[in-house]
Amino acid sequence: MRKSLSVCLLVVFINFFNISNFCRGAVEDSSDFTELSLEELMNIEITSVSKKAEKFSKAPAAIYVMTSEDIKRSGATSLPELLRMVPGVEVARINSNAWAISVRGFNGRFANKLLVLIDGRSVYTPTFSGVFWDEQDLLLEDIERIEVIRGPGGTLWGANAVNGVINIITKNAKDTQGVLLTADYGNIEHPLVGVRIGNKMGENFYYRIYGKFFQRESFKDIYGNNAGDEWEIGRGGFRADYAKGKNVFTVEGNVYNGETGENLSVLSNFYPKRDDLQGGNLLWRWTHNFSEKSDISLQMYYDYAERSQEYQMPSLTEEFQKEIFKMKLQTYDIDFQHRFYIGKRNEIVWGSGFRIIQDKYQNTSSLKLIPDSRALHTYSGFIQDEIHLIPDKFSLILGSKFEHNDYTGFEYQPNIRVLYFPKNNHTLWAAISRAVRTPSRYESDVDAQVLITQNGQNVINEIKGNPDLKSEKLLAVEAGYRGKLNSTTFLDVALFYNYYKDLYTYERSSILGLPIVTKHENKMKGYSYGGELSLHFYLTDWWNVKFNYSYLNVVLSREAESTDEVSEVRAEGSSPHNQVMLWSSWNLPHNFYLDAILYYIDKLPYTYELSKIDSQYQNLP
Repeated sequence: MRKSLSVCLLVVFINFFNISNFCRGAVEDSSDFTELSLEELMNIEITSVSKKAEKFSKAPAAIYVMTSEDIKRSGATSLPELLRMVPGVEVARINSNAWAISVRGFNGRFANKLLVLIDGRSVYTPTFSGVFWDEQDLLLEDIERIEVIRGPGGTLWGANAVNGVINIITKNAKDTQGVLLTADYGNIEHPLVGVRIGNKMGENFYYRIYGKFFQRESFKDIYGNNAGDEWEIGRGGFRADYAKGKNVFTVEGNVYNGETGENLSVLSNFYPKRDDLQGGNLLWRWTHNFSEKSDISLQMYYDYAERSQEYQMPSLTEEFQKEIFKMKLQTYDIDFQHRFYIGKRNEIVWGSGFRIIQDKYQNTSSLKLIPDSRALHTYSGFIQDEIHLIPDKFSLILGSKFEHNDYTGFEYQPNIRVLYFPKNNHTLWAAISRAVRTPSRYESDVDAQVLITQNGQNVINEIKGNPDLKSEKLLAVEAGYRGKLNSTTFLDVALFYNYYKDLYTYERSSILGLPIVTKHENKMKGYSYGGELSLHFYLTDWWNVKFNYSYLNVVLSREAESTDEVSEVRAEGSSPHNQVMLWSSWNLPHNFYLDAILYYIDKLPYTYELSKIDSQYQNLP
């Protein structure tokens, strides 16, 4: 893989020159975290852990917050690159446009145990219960913060929030006034350009519009040949915020269009594939604050995504056949939430939601989803009670999510959390949680054919979906400490033990004859354990250092009658045992700053272990 070198050519805040009133708000960004003390940073408000505003230092979960200042100083040009800096998050770049991203294990290109949200809008795809990361992007300067929950979040966020939740929160339009132009150019990035214009109408209505385009060059393969994995995409959008009295309204929308490339490996040969992708979304949210202790919110969004994959593959007779696989997804989502107190000790948060995902697939001779169109319905409700047993000292949190989906029917996801403050700026927490991961369209409805090698011959492996699959289940035990050790040092540490059951396997039959048939089953279980540590040192008012460390071990086992020799090895070996990040930041005179970031990531044992398995198994998806 080639190293990427990019140079920022232009960053202009027009209001710096005070040209007009229109531009005057551009640098009045309230999130200038370079001026905050350590204690003020601990008091940043977050919303992802309990679906309410609370101080980061007092959150009863393993959470990491990446601020807009962190984003600005990271040097990252994409969302996956930003996530490398979060302890417990595994980010692997497969090629120029493809990523494998997960939290606390089970990583892979189609990782399916992580929920990702952008301003409360899920970017989950039902095709494989994961995220198409090549479609997800923003103008990074518009991000207010990224909140990453390590551990299950199903009690509030629902199915598929199994190992973690990533919530990307963009800035209020009020904080992005004026004009911003950015451009990068390098040996891989050529070019990356963005523009944003913010303005206001009247006293309470603010808006912004933006556009962004990038083109990333193909990487080289291990032989020095063009890997055919170029990536280019353009997008644009808007956000408008209106606040008056006790009401706050937000409307935002985005559209994108682009294409990616890749060389597929089949029977030790490479064949080009091209993906055309386009889509858009529209979100509306209303919040009404009755008082400091009571509020309601209503959110609705629509999301459209279309993806077309074109490739040429050899048939069993080695003749080429052109295939075009298309998918169209439309998501309609509505979510209501209410927070209030009963007496002085019980803080209740409850809500309900309804989601419809309508899909349509254009099948090929080798890859089919049957039926080719479905409407998936999810009904949900949740309730959580934070009981302040000893105010400002000890709290007990009880709650559960209840859902009904079209695959497995009724699901429940409870948790119990305790929160203890031994003294000011010190927090201890512990939790027991249950989470589930519901089947995807691929796992339930696929009918595919894959060429494999068996006994020196090319044969067809038929992959069949299983509509009777059960949900994958997790029982997690966690505990952590977060606190200010002294005037310059902040420590955040979390430990966990996860027990999984009903994990999916690829079960084979007719191995001695033809055809070979592979079907999804629930025949694996196991556990994982580990922890994450973050240390922030504020050495002087111009120098601070961050140190993150993560440890993870995954141990799985299959049922005795299982024929799957891949899934266990793949899941155990797809995540590094150790990850380290060291980040040193210097604030220099005359508004210059300098940052240096060092990463260490363990090798993955998966590649070595899989090489010991017969090659006929290597072409499983």
